[in-house]
Amino acid sequence: MEKNSNVVEITSKQADPSALGLFGLALVTLVASSEKLGLTTGTIGILPCALLLGGFIQLIAGALDYKKQNVFGGLAFMGYGMFWVTIALTWWFMFNQYEGDFTKQLGFFYLGYFIFTFYMTIGAATTNKVLFSIFLAIDVLFVSLVCYGFGIYPEFAKIAAGVAELVISLLSFYGSAANVLNIHMQKEILPIGKMC
Repeated sequence: MEKNSNVVEITSKQADPSALGLFGLALVTLVASSEKLGLTTGTIGILPCALLLGGFIQLIAGALDYKKQNVFGGLAFMGYGMFWVTIALTWWFMFNQYEGDFTKQLGFFYLGYFIFTFYMTIGAATTNKVLFSIFLAIDVLFVSLVCYGFGIYPEFAKIAAGVAELVISLLSFYGSAANVLNIHMQKEILPIGKMC
């Protein structure tokens, strides 16, 4: 997630990890949206995607962004990577029938991530239109998840979260492809839109 760039410039021999991080985000949100939209059932199949694609890949991308001294990209990828690791562990506890209802506690967890996403969206406003749109969709996702966690129109909230995840997925696939192709071809193949 390079800050202040329309076409990513190659300024060092170190690769830009944004394509990797966005790919992980795209794939995990695609699979997660399928359950919320009723195309698949259960979350057991999402757990490995959450742990490896949503978590592990984004943590790697975040560490690489921090190494490049890109605090915004590093925090974004590491923050959302830990989100998916936490969700995967929560689902694992649920599958193993640990006592207690995690729903309301997850509501507070989602609320914390909405706050995080809100200020990261402000930061994304200085990057590009694709990345800014991804963050706006993540805002919608967390508002929906907060409502679901606290039992506020839970059925509608679940569908809204699924639609938001699908939008995040499609935008992230596009952002990942743009990052790879624009750097590889050394010209703008897929525009990402300069912020005014």
